[in-house]
Amino acid sequence: MTEELSFHVDAEAGERLDRALHARLEGMSRAAVQKAITAGQCRIDGLPVVSAACKLRRGQLVELCLPQADSPLQAEAADLEVLFQDERLVVCNKPAGLTVHPCPSCPEGTLVHRLLHHFPQLRQMEGLRPGIVHRLDKDTSGLLLVALDEATRLRLAEAFAARTVSKSYLALVQGTPLLEGTCREPVGRHPTAKIKMAVVPESRGGRSAHTDWRVLWTAADRSCSLLLVRIHTGRTHQIRVHMTHLGYPLLGDALYAPPPVRARAPRQMLHAWRLECTHPWSGEPMRFTAPLPEDMLACAAAADACTRRLVVTGNPGCGKSTVCAALERLGVPVISADAVVHELYAPGGLVARWLGERRPDLLAEDGGIDRGALRPAMRQDPLLRQDVETQVHELVRRRILKFWEQAEARGETVAAAEIPLYFECGWQEKAFTPRPLSLCVSCPADLRRWRVMAGRGWSAEHFDEIEAWQWPEEKKIAHSDLAFANTGDAEQLDARLEALLREIVQDREEKCRLLRERWQRLLDGLRLP
Repeated sequence: MTEELSFHVDAEAGERLDRALHARLEGMSRAAVQKAITAGQCRIDGLPVVSAACKLRRGQLVELCLPQADSPLQAEAADLEVLFQDERLVVCNKPAGLTVHPCPSCPEGTLVHRLLHHFPQLRQMEGLRPGIVHRLDKDTSGLLLVALDEATRLRLAEAFAARTVSKSYLALVQGTPLLEGTCREPVGRHPTAKIKMAVVPESRGGRSAHTDWRVLWTAADRSCSLLLVRIHTGRTHQIRVHMTHLGYPLLGDALYAPPPVRARAPRQMLHAWRLECTHPWSGEPMRFTAPLPEDMLACAAAADACTRRLVVTGNPGCGKSTVCAALERLGVPVISADAVVHELYAPGGLVARWLGERRPDLLAEDGGIDRGALRPAMRQDPLLRQDVETQVHELVRRRILKFWEQAEARGETVAAAEIPLYFECGWQEKAFTPRPLSLCVSCPADLRRWRVMAGRGWSAEHFDEIEAWQWPEEKKIAHSDLAFANTGDAEQLDARLEALLREIVQDREEKCRLLRERWQRLLDGLRLP
Protein backbone atom coordinates (compact mmCIF):
# COMPACT_ATOMS: atom_id res chain seq x y z
CA MET A 1 0.00 0.00 0.00
CA THR A 2 1.14 3.51 -0.74
CA GLU A 3 0.09 7.05 0.14
CA GLU A 4 0.09 9.56 -2.74
CA LEU A 5 0.11 13.35 -2.75
CA SER A 6 -0.09 15.63 -5.77
CA PHE A 7 -0.69 19.37 -6.19
CA HIS A 8 0.01 22.25 -8.55
CA VAL A 9 2.32 24.92 -7.17
CA ASP A 10 0.52 28.16 -6.41
CA ALA A 11 1.21 29.98 -3.14
CA GLU A 12 4.27 27.75 -2.68
CA ALA A 13 6.11 29.37 -5.61
CA GLY A 14 9.66 30.25 -4.58
CA GLU A 15 9.66 27.87 -1.58
CA ARG A 16 12.00 24.91 -1.08
CA LEU A 17 10.49 21.58 -2.09
CA ASP A 18 10.85 20.00 1.35
CA ARG A 19 9.18 22.98 3.06
CA ALA A 20 6.21 22.88 0.69
CA LEU A 21 5.72 19.16 1.15
CA HIS A 22 6.12 19.34 4.94
CA ALA A 23 3.40 22.01 5.12
CA ARG A 24 0.97 19.62 3.38
CA LEU A 25 2.04 16.50 5.30
CA GLU A 26 1.16 17.48 8.85
CA GLY A 27 1.82 14.04 10.23
CA MET A 28 5.31 13.74 8.78
CA SER A 29 8.51 15.32 10.06
CA ARG A 30 10.57 17.49 7.75
CA ALA A 31 13.49 15.07 8.10
CA ALA A 32 11.24 12.23 6.88
CA VAL A 33 10.14 14.39 3.93
CA GLN A 34 13.76 15.07 2.99
CA LYS A 35 14.52 11.35 3.26
CA ALA A 36 11.64 10.53 0.88
CA ILE A 37 12.85 13.14 -1.66
CA THR A 38 16.45 11.88 -1.66
CA ALA A 39 15.08 8.32 -2.03
CA GLY A 40 13.52 9.33 -5.38
CA GLN A 41 9.90 9.21 -4.23
CA CYS A 42 9.08 12.72 -5.50
CA ARG A 43 8.44 13.94 -9.08
CA ILE A 44 8.01 17.43 -10.54
CA ASP A 45 6.21 17.61 -13.89
CA GLY A 46 6.74 13.86 -14.20
CA LEU A 47 10.50 13.97 -13.67
CA PRO A 48 12.16 12.55 -10.53
CA VAL A 49 13.85 15.07 -8.24
CA VAL A 50 16.27 14.26 -5.42
CA SER A 51 17.15 17.73 -4.16
CA ALA A 52 15.08 18.80 -1.15
CA ALA A 53 16.34 22.37 -1.58
CA CYS A 54 15.12 22.93 -5.15
CA LYS A 55 12.86 25.99 -5.54
CA LEU A 56 9.34 25.56 -6.85
CA ARG A 57 7.78 27.53 -9.76
CA ARG A 58 4.13 28.42 -10.15
CA GLY A 59 2.13 25.85 -12.12
CA GLN A 60 4.49 22.91 -11.57
CA LEU A 61 2.92 19.55 -10.74
CA VAL A 62 4.43 18.02 -7.61
CA GLU A 63 3.80 14.33 -6.93
CA LEU A 64 4.91 12.32 -3.90
CA CYS A 65 4.50 8.56 -3.56
CA LEU A 66 5.06 7.24 -0.02
CA PRO A 67 5.01 3.47 0.55
CA GLN A 68 3.52 2.69 3.96
CA ALA A 69 5.96 1.65 6.61
CA ASP A 70 6.40 -2.08 6.90
CA SER A 71 7.18 -2.60 10.57
CA PRO A 72 9.39 -5.59 11.41
CA LEU A 73 7.73 -5.75 14.85
CA GLN A 74 5.37 -8.59 15.70
CA ALA A 75 2.28 -7.92 17.77
CA GLU A 76 2.06 -9.87 21.01
CA ALA A 77 -1.23 -10.70 22.69
CA ALA A 78 -0.75 -9.68 26.32
CA ASP A 79 -2.56 -7.61 28.91
CA LEU A 80 -2.45 -3.84 28.64
CA GLU A 81 -3.98 -1.58 31.28
CA VAL A 82 -5.44 1.35 29.35
CA LEU A 83 -6.55 4.31 31.44
CA PHE A 84 -7.62 6.54 28.53
CA GLN A 85 -7.87 6.39 24.76
CA ASP A 86 -9.34 8.30 21.84
CA GLU A 87 -8.61 8.25 18.13
CA ARG A 88 -5.32 10.11 18.62
CA LEU A 89 -3.61 8.89 21.79
CA VAL A 90 -3.54 6.32 24.59
CA VAL A 91 -2.57 6.54 28.25
CA CYS A 92 -1.59 3.23 29.81
CA ASN A 93 -0.32 2.03 33.18
CA LYS A 94 2.94 0.22 32.53
CA PRO A 95 3.73 -2.57 35.00
CA ALA A 96 7.16 -2.87 36.54
CA GLY A 97 9.45 -5.33 34.75
CA LEU A 98 8.23 -4.46 31.25
CA THR A 99 10.63 -2.75 28.82
CA VAL A 100 8.99 0.06 26.84
CA HIS A 101 10.45 -0.54 23.37
CA PRO A 102 12.71 -3.07 21.65
CA CYS A 103 16.46 -2.81 22.08
CA PRO A 104 19.40 -5.19 21.49
CA SER A 105 19.09 -6.64 24.99
CA CYS A 106 15.29 -7.00 24.75
CA PRO A 107 14.14 -7.49 21.12
CA GLU A 108 10.78 -9.00 22.10
CA GLY A 109 8.19 -8.89 24.85
CA THR A 110 8.07 -5.11 25.21
CA LEU A 111 5.24 -2.66 25.75
CA VAL A 112 5.42 -1.72 22.06
CA HIS A 113 4.71 -5.33 21.06
CA ARG A 114 1.60 -5.30 23.29
CA LEU A 115 0.52 -1.93 21.90
CA LEU A 116 0.68 -3.28 18.35
CA HIS A 117 -1.74 -6.04 19.31
CA HIS A 118 -4.26 -3.65 20.84
CA PHE A 119 -3.73 -0.76 18.39
CA PRO A 120 -2.77 -2.14 14.92
CA GLN A 121 -2.74 1.38 13.41
CA LEU A 122 0.68 1.86 15.01
CA ARG A 123 2.09 -0.24 12.15
CA GLN A 124 1.70 2.78 9.89
CA MET A 125 4.51 4.49 11.81
CA GLU A 126 8.17 3.90 11.11
CA GLY A 127 10.86 2.56 13.40
CA LEU A 128 11.01 0.32 16.45
CA ARG A 129 9.31 2.86 18.74
CA PRO A 130 5.99 3.63 17.05
CA GLY A 131 3.97 6.11 19.08
CA ILE A 132 6.49 6.38 21.90
CA VAL A 133 7.16 9.99 22.94
CA HIS A 134 8.70 9.37 26.37
CA ARG A 135 9.83 6.33 28.29
CA LEU A 136 10.06 4.73 31.70
CA ASP A 137 12.81 2.46 32.97
CA LYS A 138 12.00 -1.24 32.79
CA ASP A 139 11.47 -1.54 36.55
CA THR A 140 9.59 1.74 36.94
CA SER A 141 5.81 1.44 36.90
CA GLY A 142 3.14 3.95 35.97
CA LEU A 143 1.80 6.29 33.32
CA LEU A 144 2.94 6.28 29.71
CA LEU A 145 1.50 8.48 26.97
CA VAL A 146 1.41 6.93 23.47
CA ALA A 147 0.54 8.61 20.16
CA LEU A 148 -1.57 6.60 17.71
CA ASP A 149 -0.41 8.46 14.57
CA GLU A 150 2.64 10.35 13.39
CA ALA A 151 1.02 13.78 13.52
CA THR A 152 0.08 13.29 17.16
CA ARG A 153 3.51 11.92 17.97
CA LEU A 154 5.12 15.07 16.54
CA ARG A 155 2.84 17.36 18.52
CA LEU A 156 3.40 15.45 21.76
CA ALA A 157 7.15 15.40 21.15
CA GLU A 158 7.06 19.18 20.79
CA ALA A 159 5.11 19.47 24.06
CA PHE A 160 7.68 17.36 25.90
CA ALA A 161 10.52 19.38 24.38
CA ALA A 162 8.82 22.61 25.46
CA ARG A 163 8.36 21.13 28.97
CA THR A 164 4.64 21.76 28.99
CA VAL A 165 3.97 18.18 30.09
CA SER A 166 4.03 17.81 33.89
CA LYS A 167 5.24 14.50 35.33
CA SER A 168 5.02 13.57 39.01
CA TYR A 169 6.37 10.36 40.52
CA LEU A 170 6.07 8.48 43.79
CA ALA A 171 9.41 7.26 45.13
CA LEU A 172 10.13 5.15 48.21
CA VAL A 173 13.59 6.14 49.41
CA GLN A 174 15.93 5.15 52.19
CA GLY A 175 15.93 7.48 55.20
CA THR A 176 14.17 10.77 55.86
CA PRO A 177 14.98 13.67 53.54
CA LEU A 178 14.01 17.27 54.24
CA LEU A 179 10.25 17.78 53.97
CA GLU A 180 10.75 19.64 50.68
CA GLY A 181 13.73 20.15 48.45
CA THR A 182 15.20 20.70 45.01
CA CYS A 183 18.18 19.21 43.19
CA ARG A 184 19.60 20.93 40.11
CA GLU A 185 22.82 18.96 39.69
CA PRO A 186 23.64 18.18 36.02
CA VAL A 187 23.34 14.54 34.98
CA GLY A 188 25.53 12.72 32.46
CA ARG A 189 27.16 9.40 31.71
CA HIS A 190 29.10 7.87 34.58
CA PRO A 191 32.82 8.33 33.89
CA THR A 192 33.67 4.63 34.40
CA ALA A 193 30.43 2.59 34.49
CA LYS A 194 28.86 2.69 31.03
CA ILE A 195 25.41 1.54 32.10
CA LYS A 196 25.09 4.16 34.82
CA MET A 197 24.40 7.87 34.93
CA ALA A 198 25.86 10.23 37.51
CA VAL A 199 26.05 13.82 38.64
CA VAL A 200 28.56 15.21 36.12
CA PRO A 201 29.62 18.86 35.64
CA GLU A 202 28.32 20.42 32.45
CA SER A 203 31.93 21.11 31.50
CA ARG A 204 32.41 17.32 31.33
CA GLY A 205 29.27 16.44 29.44
CA GLY A 206 26.58 16.70 32.10
CA ARG A 207 23.22 18.14 31.08
CA SER A 208 21.06 20.42 33.22
CA ALA A 209 18.54 18.54 35.38
CA HIS A 210 15.89 19.78 37.80
CA THR A 211 14.11 17.62 40.39
CA ASP A 212 11.74 18.76 43.16
CA TRP A 213 10.47 16.54 45.98
CA ARG A 214 8.08 16.60 48.90
CA VAL A 215 7.92 14.06 51.75
CA LEU A 216 4.44 12.54 52.02
CA TRP A 217 5.01 9.79 54.59
CA THR A 218 7.78 8.32 56.74
CA ALA A 219 7.87 4.81 58.20
CA ALA A 220 7.61 4.38 61.95
CA ASP A 221 11.27 3.41 62.17
CA ARG A 222 12.24 6.33 59.88
CA SER A 223 14.07 3.85 57.66
CA CYS A 224 12.22 4.94 54.51
CA SER A 225 10.01 7.73 53.19
CA LEU A 226 7.47 8.17 50.41
CA LEU A 227 8.25 11.17 48.23
CA LEU A 228 6.23 13.02 45.64
CA VAL A 229 8.83 13.85 43.00
CA ARG A 230 8.35 16.25 40.11
CA ILE A 231 10.87 16.39 37.30
CA HIS A 232 11.20 19.46 35.11
CA THR A 233 13.74 17.80 32.80
CA GLY A 234 13.81 14.27 31.46
CA ARG A 235 17.36 13.02 31.88
CA THR A 236 17.99 9.28 31.93
CA HIS A 237 17.65 7.89 35.48
CA GLN A 238 17.25 11.48 36.73
CA ILE A 239 15.30 10.74 39.92
CA ARG A 240 17.43 7.73 40.81
CA VAL A 241 20.67 9.66 40.29
CA HIS A 242 19.57 12.80 42.13
CA MET A 243 18.17 10.99 45.17
CA THR A 244 21.25 8.76 45.43
CA HIS A 245 23.47 11.83 45.16
CA LEU A 246 21.55 13.43 48.05
CA GLY A 247 22.00 10.32 50.21
CA TYR A 248 18.48 8.88 49.84
CA PRO A 249 18.66 6.06 47.26
CA LEU A 250 15.50 4.33 46.11
CA LEU A 251 14.68 1.06 47.84
CA GLY A 252 15.40 -1.88 45.55
CA ASP A 253 17.49 0.12 43.07
CA ALA A 254 19.88 -2.52 41.71
CA LEU A 255 22.02 0.05 39.88
CA TYR A 256 22.46 2.91 42.34
CA ALA A 257 21.57 1.75 45.87
CA PRO A 258 24.04 0.04 48.25
CA PRO A 259 23.35 -3.68 48.87
CA PRO A 260 21.31 -3.32 52.11
CA VAL A 261 18.99 -0.76 50.46
CA ARG A 262 18.86 -2.78 47.24
CA ALA A 263 17.71 -5.85 49.20
CA ARG A 264 14.71 -4.06 50.72
CA ALA A 265 12.52 -4.26 47.60
CA PRO A 266 12.19 -6.49 44.50
CA ARG A 267 12.70 -3.53 42.14
CA GLN A 268 13.38 0.20 42.34
CA MET A 269 10.44 1.75 44.18
CA LEU A 270 9.53 4.37 41.56
CA HIS A 271 6.06 4.93 40.11
CA ALA A 272 4.99 7.46 37.46
CA TRP A 273 1.89 8.57 39.34
CA ARG A 274 0.53 11.71 37.67
CA LEU A 275 0.78 13.17 34.16
CA GLU A 276 -0.73 16.49 33.05
CA CYS A 277 -0.75 17.93 29.54
CA THR A 278 -2.91 19.57 26.89
CA HIS A 279 -4.60 17.41 24.28
CA PRO A 280 -2.55 17.94 21.10
CA TRP A 281 -5.66 18.45 18.95
CA SER A 282 -8.55 19.66 21.09
CA GLY A 283 -6.46 21.83 23.41
CA GLU A 284 -8.37 20.45 26.41
CA PRO A 285 -6.35 20.03 29.64
CA MET A 286 -5.81 16.39 30.61
CA ARG A 287 -4.78 14.91 33.95
CA PHE A 288 -4.17 11.25 34.67
CA THR A 289 -3.15 9.31 37.79
CA ALA A 290 -2.04 5.69 38.01
CA PRO A 291 -3.19 3.44 40.89
CA LEU A 292 -0.78 2.80 43.75
CA PRO A 293 1.37 -0.26 42.95
CA GLU A 294 0.89 -3.18 45.33
CA ASP A 295 4.59 -3.98 45.63
CA MET A 296 5.35 -0.43 46.79
CA LEU A 297 2.60 -0.64 49.41
CA ALA A 298 3.85 -4.04 50.58
CA CYS A 299 7.42 -2.76 50.84
CA ALA A 300 6.34 0.25 52.90
CA ALA A 301 4.03 -1.84 55.09
CA ALA A 302 6.94 -4.21 55.84
CA ALA A 303 9.01 -1.26 57.05
CA ASP A 304 6.09 -0.02 59.12
CA ALA A 305 5.51 -3.50 60.56
CA CYS A 306 8.79 -3.56 62.46
CA THR A 307 8.99 -4.64 66.09
CA ARG A 308 6.65 -2.49 68.20
CA ARG A 309 8.80 -0.84 70.84
CA LEU A 310 7.03 -0.38 74.17
CA VAL A 311 8.18 1.64 77.20
CA VAL A 312 6.69 0.68 80.55
CA THR A 313 6.93 3.52 83.04
CA GLY A 314 5.31 4.79 86.23
CA ASN A 315 6.03 5.99 89.73
CA PRO A 316 7.57 3.94 92.59
CA GLY A 317 5.38 1.07 93.74
CA CYS A 318 2.93 1.20 90.81
CA GLY A 319 3.75 -2.35 89.72
CA LYS A 320 5.89 -1.77 86.61
CA SER A 321 7.94 -4.88 87.32
CA THR A 322 4.77 -6.93 87.86
CA VAL A 323 3.41 -5.79 84.50
CA CYS A 324 6.75 -6.55 82.80
CA ALA A 325 6.84 -10.03 84.33
CA ALA A 326 3.34 -10.62 82.94
CA LEU A 327 4.49 -9.41 79.51
CA GLU A 328 7.34 -11.92 79.63
CA ARG A 329 4.87 -14.69 80.44
CA LEU A 330 3.00 -13.65 77.29
CA GLY A 331 6.20 -14.03 75.23
CA VAL A 332 7.28 -10.37 75.09
CA PRO A 333 11.04 -9.81 75.63
CA VAL A 334 11.66 -7.21 78.33
CA ILE A 335 14.66 -5.20 79.48
CA SER A 336 14.81 -3.26 82.74
CA ALA A 337 16.60 0.08 82.98
CA ASP A 338 17.12 -0.57 86.71
CA ALA A 339 18.79 -3.90 85.90
CA VAL A 340 21.11 -2.15 83.43
CA VAL A 341 21.97 0.44 86.10
CA HIS A 342 22.72 -2.42 88.50
CA GLU A 343 25.21 -3.85 85.97
CA LEU A 344 26.82 -0.42 85.52
CA TYR A 345 27.16 0.01 89.32
CA ALA A 346 28.44 -3.53 89.93
CA PRO A 347 32.15 -4.29 90.45
CA GLY A 348 33.90 -3.76 87.11
CA GLY A 349 30.88 -1.94 85.68
CA LEU A 350 31.46 1.08 83.44
CA VAL A 351 30.03 3.61 85.89
CA ALA A 352 31.80 1.99 88.85
CA ARG A 353 35.16 2.30 87.06
CA TRP A 354 34.42 5.85 85.92
CA LEU A 355 33.27 7.06 89.36
CA GLY A 356 36.04 5.18 91.16
CA GLU A 357 38.64 7.29 89.34
CA ARG A 358 36.96 10.49 90.56
CA ARG A 359 35.41 9.57 93.91
CA PRO A 360 36.92 6.38 95.30
CA ASP A 361 35.17 7.13 98.58
CA LEU A 362 31.88 6.22 96.90
CA LEU A 363 32.95 2.63 96.16
CA ALA A 364 32.19 -0.39 98.29
CA GLU A 365 34.87 -2.89 99.32
CA ASP A 366 34.09 -5.11 96.34
CA GLY A 367 34.71 -2.25 93.86
CA GLY A 368 31.09 -1.62 93.10
CA ILE A 369 29.29 1.63 93.85
CA ASP A 370 28.08 2.08 97.42
CA ARG A 371 24.52 3.28 96.79
CA GLY A 372 24.13 4.19 100.46
CA ALA A 373 27.03 6.63 100.09
CA LEU A 374 26.19 7.80 96.57
CA ARG A 375 22.64 8.98 97.32
CA PRO A 376 23.52 11.56 100.04
CA ALA A 377 26.62 12.63 98.09
CA MET A 378 24.46 13.41 95.03
CA ARG A 379 21.99 15.24 97.29
CA GLN A 380 24.76 17.43 98.66
CA ASP A 381 26.59 17.99 95.35
CA PRO A 382 24.28 18.87 92.42
CA LEU A 383 27.21 18.79 89.96
CA LEU A 384 28.04 15.23 91.02
CA ARG A 385 24.41 14.25 90.55
CA GLN A 386 24.37 15.86 87.10
CA ASP A 387 27.58 14.07 86.02
CA VAL A 388 26.41 10.67 87.28
CA GLU A 389 22.97 11.00 85.72
CA THR A 390 24.44 12.11 82.38
CA GLN A 391 26.77 9.10 82.26
CA VAL A 392 24.21 6.58 83.48
CA HIS A 393 21.32 7.81 81.33
CA GLU A 394 23.32 7.70 78.10
CA LEU A 395 24.73 4.22 78.80
CA VAL A 396 21.27 2.92 79.69
CA ARG A 397 19.76 4.53 76.58
CA ARG A 398 22.32 2.84 74.33
CA ARG A 399 21.78 -0.53 75.98
CA ILE A 400 17.99 -0.30 75.54
CA LEU A 401 18.37 0.79 71.92
CA LYS A 402 20.63 -2.22 71.26
CA PHE A 403 18.05 -4.48 72.93
CA TRP A 404 15.31 -3.21 70.61
CA GLU A 405 17.52 -3.55 67.53
CA GLN A 406 18.32 -7.16 68.48
CA ALA A 407 14.63 -7.89 69.04
CA GLU A 408 13.85 -6.48 65.61
CA ALA A 409 16.58 -8.62 64.03
CA ARG A 410 14.92 -11.70 65.58
CA GLY A 411 11.55 -10.64 64.18
CA GLU A 412 9.87 -10.03 67.55
CA THR A 413 6.41 -8.50 67.32
CA VAL A 414 6.71 -6.45 70.54
CA ALA A 415 9.68 -5.71 72.81
CA ALA A 416 9.30 -3.80 76.07
CA ALA A 417 11.66 -1.69 78.17
CA GLU A 418 10.90 -0.82 81.79
CA ILE A 419 12.13 2.77 82.19
CA PRO A 420 10.98 4.45 85.42
CA LEU A 421 12.52 7.83 84.50
CA TYR A 422 11.48 7.83 80.82
CA PHE A 423 9.85 11.26 80.99
CA GLU A 424 12.19 12.70 83.59
CA CYS A 425 15.14 12.00 81.26
CA GLY A 426 13.37 13.73 78.38
CA TRP A 427 13.54 10.52 76.35
CA GLN A 428 10.02 10.88 74.99
CA GLU A 429 11.29 13.53 72.57
CA LYS A 430 14.22 12.31 70.45
CA ALA A 431 16.07 9.64 72.44
CA PHE A 432 14.75 6.77 70.32
CA THR A 433 13.89 6.51 66.63
CA PRO A 434 11.24 5.42 65.95
CA ARG A 435 9.51 6.82 68.99
CA PRO A 436 8.24 3.92 71.11
CA LEU A 437 4.77 3.58 72.56
CA SER A 438 4.69 4.60 76.22
CA LEU A 439 2.59 2.69 78.74
CA CYS A 440 2.11 4.28 82.16
CA VAL A 441 1.28 1.83 84.97
CA SER A 442 -0.69 3.44 87.77
CA CYS A 443 -2.29 2.73 91.12
CA PRO A 444 -3.36 4.87 94.12
CA ALA A 445 -0.52 6.72 95.90
CA ASP A 446 -1.32 5.18 99.33
CA LEU A 447 -1.05 1.69 97.87
CA ARG A 448 2.22 2.55 96.13
CA ARG A 449 3.66 3.90 99.38
CA TRP A 450 2.62 0.78 101.29
CA ARG A 451 4.14 -1.52 98.64
CA VAL A 452 7.62 0.03 98.67
CA MET A 453 7.72 0.40 102.46
CA ALA A 454 6.61 -3.20 103.00
CA GLY A 455 8.36 -4.83 100.07
CA ARG A 456 11.57 -2.82 99.75
CA GLY A 457 11.99 -1.52 103.26
CA TRP A 458 11.87 2.13 102.25
CA SER A 459 11.16 4.76 104.83
CA ALA A 460 8.40 7.26 104.27
CA GLU A 461 11.04 9.97 103.86
CA HIS A 462 12.90 7.97 101.22
CA PHE A 463 9.66 7.36 99.31
CA ASP A 464 8.84 11.07 99.39
CA GLU A 465 12.36 11.95 98.21
CA ILE A 466 12.27 9.58 95.22
CA GLU A 467 8.70 10.62 94.43
CA ALA A 468 9.78 14.28 94.39
CA TRP A 469 12.46 13.52 91.77
CA GLN A 470 9.82 12.16 89.40
CA TRP A 471 6.86 13.58 87.50
CA PRO A 472 3.51 13.32 89.29
CA GLU A 473 1.57 10.24 88.23
CA GLU A 474 -1.21 12.31 86.63
CA LYS A 475 1.34 14.10 84.43
CA LYS A 476 2.93 10.82 83.31
CA ILE A 477 -0.47 9.39 82.40
CA ALA A 478 -1.31 12.53 80.41
CA HIS A 479 1.92 12.27 78.38
CA SER A 480 1.76 8.50 77.79
CA ASP A 481 0.26 6.79 74.76
CA LEU A 482 -1.41 4.15 76.95
CA ALA A 483 -2.43 3.92 80.62
CA PHE A 484 -2.76 0.70 82.60
CA ALA A 485 -4.35 0.64 86.05
CA ASN A 486 -2.59 -2.12 88.00
CA THR A 487 -5.59 -3.68 89.75
CA GLY A 488 -6.88 -7.23 90.00
CA ASP A 489 -5.10 -10.56 90.50
CA ALA A 490 -2.33 -12.09 88.36
CA GLU A 491 -4.76 -14.06 86.15
CA GLN A 492 -6.76 -10.92 85.40
CA LEU A 493 -3.52 -9.04 84.77
CA ASP A 494 -2.42 -11.49 82.09
CA ALA A 495 -5.80 -11.40 80.34
CA ARG A 496 -5.92 -7.60 80.34
CA LEU A 497 -2.37 -7.31 79.01
CA GLU A 498 -3.07 -9.91 76.32
CA ALA A 499 -6.01 -7.80 75.12
CA LEU A 500 -3.80 -4.71 75.17
CA LEU A 501 -1.16 -6.45 73.05
CA ARG A 502 -3.78 -7.40 70.47
CA GLU A 503 -4.67 -3.73 70.16
CA ILE A 504 -1.01 -2.76 69.76
CA VAL A 505 -0.21 -5.36 67.13
CA GLN A 506 -1.97 -5.52 63.77
CA ASP A 507 -1.27 -8.18 61.17
CA ARG A 508 0.65 -7.17 58.07
CA GLU A 509 -2.33 -7.48 55.75
CA GLU A 510 -4.27 -5.04 57.87
CA LYS A 511 -1.29 -2.68 57.94
CA CYS A 512 -1.10 -2.76 54.15
CA ARG A 513 -4.81 -1.95 53.90
CA LEU A 514 -4.54 0.92 56.34
CA LEU A 515 -1.42 2.20 54.63
CA ARG A 516 -3.17 2.17 51.23
CA GLU A 517 -6.03 4.18 52.68
CA ARG A 518 -3.64 6.62 54.32
CA TRP A 519 -1.56 7.14 51.18
CA GLN A 520 -4.66 7.55 49.05
CA ARG A 521 -5.98 10.24 51.39
CA LEU A 522 -2.63 12.01 51.18
CA LEU A 523 -2.62 11.87 47.39
CA ASP A 524 -6.27 12.90 47.07
CA GLY A 525 -5.57 15.93 49.22
CA LEU A 526 -2.51 17.12 47.32
CA ARG A 527 -2.49 20.58 45.83
CA LEU A 528 -0.05 20.57 42.94
CA PRO A 529 1.08 23.73 41.14
